[in-house]
Amino acid sequence: MNKTKVLVCGATGFIGRNLVERFCARHDVEVYGTYFKTRPSGSIANSEKVSFVKVDLTDKDQVGHLVEGKDVVIQAAAVTTGAKDTVTRPYIHVTDNAVMNSLILRACFDSKVKHVVFFSCTVVYPSQEMPVKEGDFKDGIVDKYFGIGWTKVYIEKMCEFYSRISDTKYTAIRHSNIYGPHDKYDLERSHVFGATIAKVMNNKDGKIAVWGDGSEERDLLYISDLVDFVEIVLESQEAPFELINVGSSLLVSVRDLVEKIMKISGKRLGIEFDSAAPTIKVRVALNIEKARTKYKWKPKVPLDEGIRKTLDWYEENIYMRAISH
Repeated sequence: MNKTKVLVCGATGFIGRNLVERFCARHDVEVYGTYFKTRPSGSIANSEKVSFVKVDLTDKDQVGHLVEGKDVVIQAAAVTTGAKDTVTRPYIHVTDNAVMNSLILRACFDSKVKHVVFFSCTVVYPSQEMPVKEGDFKDGIVDKYFGIGWTKVYIEKMCEFYSRISDTKYTAIRHSNIYGPHDKYDLERSHVFGATIAKVMNNKDGKIAVWGDGSEERDLLYISDLVDFVEIVLESQEAPFELINVGSSLLVSVRDLVEKIMKISGKRLGIEFDSAAPTIKVRVALNIEKARTKYKWKPKVPLDEGIRKTLDWYEENIYMRAISH
């Protein structure tokens, strides 16, 4: 039986690494992964189940050669950091992301790839009181997300464009805030979940500083639930193009999240909120009815369980290793 050749772009990043681990556990696929700055590490570094290649995804020739002969391309590569860069250096999230995705989509078209998955996200939505549906998108992207938000929309439309002129299927996933193993856990590049885990686990002075006033709210989804959806859509999507929300549909405030992480970790720490620090006040929960009804998908991991799983992974893979060194 011929195995499906699956290429994961950004295979050493957060989402990409989790996708590679899932596909490596299957017997019906050949897994290929790209990296650029972050080399493969840990259990997959020398695995015979995945072939890694260092590629500059902003180079047309390298991208064309990379995609040739692949059946499925999952585009998980991106220039992405946390709120600090989004506020102070928003331009770093725009140009390279637009270029690499444009080249990847063109190469997939030229090579007649069977299915392409692109990860968009909730930055395309303005704050709303009710969970937002895919069709609720309007010209209302939050000011601090203006650049990256419209870049995401452009790439979504490129997926739709190529789906109209080829036999390739395209899936654009507007996912919520993803968390779990292999996320970024440093204070400069992390999103709120990863930064809070690092602050709590590495604390030495009995208190932590949290950016903002704690009222900001997030729709959080554990990484394995997102990977589940990717597998489902690759197996069952019939439409040439699919744009779909994938999240928990629930909101948790940053204050409540920090308190949950501290409680589950068993650490009693004081909290100091820094209202002057870079934050983005946006309230977006995703309506996931389309994913539920059309693809029979729903989140499996509740937030408390996801926090516990993440803390266990962090302690084993980052905290204990740091102590041993």
